[in-house]
Amino acid sequence: MTTTEASRDVVFTEIDGMLRQVLAELGVDDVEITEQTSFNEDLELESIDLVTLTALISERWGEPVNLAEFLADKELDEVIALKVGDLVDFVCGALARAGG
Repeated sequence: MTTTEASRDVVFTEIDGMLRQVLAELGVDDVEITEQTSFNEDLELESIDLVTLTALISERWGEPVNLAEFLADKELDEVIALKVGDLVDFVCGALARAGG
């Protein structure tokens, strides 16, 4: 496994934990989360849930990983189609650009 794959696995694991925290607040605790899991279709998250996720990501990685800015650059249909793997890609890319 390369360093990049290991880092990607770590980011996925942390995002998985954050999503489980958001879902637990909604009373959902038995869901499989993969990189192909859709925020809208599979997890049925609403915009307010994404706000909660944005706060968790900001707490964990700080300013270099600005999910609100990432989402603001997308069209509504792109946000609706967003998958967990897309978020992992974004976080990994933002961390790489920030040098960490």
